[in-house]
Amino acid sequence: TMLPDLGVCPSLAKGGTPRCAPESSRRRIPVSVWLAGVGLLIAFLSTLGCSARAPGLSMAEGDTLVSVDYEIFGKVQGVFFRKYTQAEGKKLGLVGWVQNTDRGTVQGQLQGPISKVRRMQEWLETKGSPKSHIDRANFSNEKVILKLDYSEFQIVK
Repeated sequence: TMLPDLGVCPSLAKGGTPRCAPESSRRRIPVSVWLAGVGLLIAFLSTLGCSARAPGLSMAEGDTLVSVDYEIFGKVQGVFFRKYTQAEGKKLGLVGWVQNTDRGTVQGQLQGPISKVRRMQEWLETKGSPKSHIDRANFSNEKVILKLDYSEFQIVK
């Protein structure tokens, strides 16, 4: 129990009266121990994907920002592929763009935390829109980035 002593009695006796240790026997928790506990709590919350980050905190490995280009081959035009790609990208919290090409493919760019980009790559390779048929997905120019180049996930006409 790494909480600061706030003078609150944790247990009640049968009669409903507080049964507290006398002030002198209560142990004070050193500030350094309490701060370490707070640090662990922050680390734990950040692994849960809290989007509120204190400036200057280093990001966990899975939160490294990456950018990757993609091109999807198969029956991917005229089947709402771009719309579903945009929706999936937004759902995962990614930014980037998607567009049809004159080669009958769909291409674009994904940016965001590497773990989410991986999930989106798998979606592009295996799922796509309900009426699409994906033959293959090419991914290229993957690189680590320090900041996102886009503010949203756009369909480019």
